[in-house]
Amino acid sequence: MKPNDISFETALQTRVEEMLDACTRCGKCVEACPSVRPAGIAETAAQDIITGIIDIVRNGKGPDVSRKWAQSCMLSGECIKACDEGVNPRFLLAMARAAAVKAEHELPERRRAGVEKYRDLGRDVTVLSRLQLDDEVLDRLGQKSASVATPSEVPDFVFYTGCNVLKTPHIALLALDIMDALGISYQVMGGPSHCCGILQLRASDIEMSGRMGTSSVDKLSHSKSGQVISWCPSCYVQFTETTLPAIERQRGARPFEMTPFLRFLDGRIEQLTPLLRERVAMRIALHRHSGVAGVMEAAEKILRAIPGIALVDLNQPAVGLQSVNLGVLPAFKRELQLAELEAAREANIDALVTVYHSDHRELCAHERDWPFRIVNLLELVGASMGLGRHDRYKELKIMQDADQIISECSDLIARHALDPAKAREVVVKSMLGDQPLPLRG
Repeated sequence: MKPNDISFETALQTRVEEMLDACTRCGKCVEACPSVRPAGIAETAAQDIITGIIDIVRNGKGPDVSRKWAQSCMLSGECIKACDEGVNPRFLLAMARAAAVKAEHELPERRRAGVEKYRDLGRDVTVLSRLQLDDEVLDRLGQKSASVATPSEVPDFVFYTGCNVLKTPHIALLALDIMDALGISYQVMGGPSHCCGILQLRASDIEMSGRMGTSSVDKLSHSKSGQVISWCPSCYVQFTETTLPAIERQRGARPFEMTPFLRFLDGRIEQLTPLLRERVAMRIALHRHSGVAGVMEAAEKILRAIPGIALVDLNQPAVGLQSVNLGVLPAFKRELQLAELEAAREANIDALVTVYHSDHRELCAHERDWPFRIVNLLELVGASMGLGRHDRYKELKIMQDADQIISECSDLIARHALDPAKAREVVVKSMLGDQPLPLRG
């Protein structure tokens, strides 16, 4: 069968079957996984757990302990490092979760669930970004009609935001400011109109996931370098481990390579360092997640290049893809966050520094109650470069009062013709409700 003659689903399934055939069921992936112990399945033989995962992938059914492992995956990626056979166990766990959903629900129900999650995401991103930004800045972030038009000159890179970073837009804006200072030409794409398809995959609507992911890939495939710089780690994993490999099998070639933003900056550290002119005298600790290889190492290298920064190791576990992915084990997540905050207090740091947007959303309001700031890494890079963006999200969330937040944002609510009552619902659910470890008091 020639490339282009096969569907996305067929291409994906062929890759799955090759991995299943390559898996020796040695159990090393299970042994390396940081989810196993907090999920309460450490007493089961690792070989039995992975064998059950293969059964679930193939027919949607398998032992409860294997289902529990799949559902407890925090996307840490330790399983990938542990495999000697070139198998991606993290990808197989995603396929196991999809297969289990497919076995229990008919396609119309699965499709409806995917659509509902997509609409919820679009609503939350739209409202929370518009509570903070005017049209001009939304346009810069690729969220208005003019910004998605084909540029007159092909840019060096496409910068892909994903969706949820738009809730904390100062982070994405700082990324663009830094690229401007480096003299890099780029086009910004992202938001719900450029969905990676992950919500549809979780709902086991593989056809729709492939359709949405392929549409976004085609939009992103327009740069001189053939490179897409990505921000969101969830989108990065979805594209690089599911969508792009399937499209490569369909078309015979990969449309582009995708590089996480901090690894991109690290690759230009010699160009970046002379721009870090301002001293930032702070004692800081880095909030770490291990899910995308090389990102935390790049973050540490960039922070050490900032004059005045003293980086303290809190000796806390670095697990999961980003904070939101630890939500599959909520009690474990709260324990980790509390332990880190306590360690940060004991270390007498000035700031706990986040990398990803979900980390920042979940942790930033704790600044109210602890003797240190919560800032994003790009805020420190920007400060040293003479660049600044106000963290309006943190300012609003620390208020902890939905009515006050809506009142504070009334001008933008009117300008964007938002329904204040619906905007308040989003604030309650997706801003104030996004608080895994409760604030003190």
